[in-house]
Amino acid sequence: MYVCDSYVDNNIYVMEKLTRKEEQAMQALWKIGRGFVKDILANYGEPKPHYNTVSSLIRGLEEKEYVGHKAYGNTHEYFPLITKEEYSRTFLTGFVGNYFENSYKNVVSFFAKEEKLSVEDLKDIIDLIEKKKG
Repeated sequence: MYVCDSYVDNNIYVMEKLTRKEEQAMQALWKIGRGFVKDILANYGEPKPHYNTVSSLIRGLEEKEYVGHKAYGNTHEYFPLITKEEYSRTFLTGFVGNYFENSYKNVVSFFAKEEKLSVEDLKDIIDLIEKKKG
């Protein structure tokens, strides 16, 4: 399932970008796979937000179709409708398109210039590419 609000080139769906707080909630939910608000809250770092804040975030994510739930009376067990990998892939594709002219070479170049990638890192990347081709 893809959460969409627009198209980019080549008719690829773009998911609505999550806010930082929504991403924190999704990170906690992805970590546990499924759970109740108290379980999601338990997987937050410190300082933990208020229970009602997390509950509101999760309900908002449900409206955006990132999260689903199974009801047990008045209690809801939540689960992600999209994987972390799907979100990461789509977000990074948009990021590379918006900031690096759709060029992953420009991304690698940027991080190399910023000294965020070492020669060893670059060799590892080349090895991964060569293994994938072979």
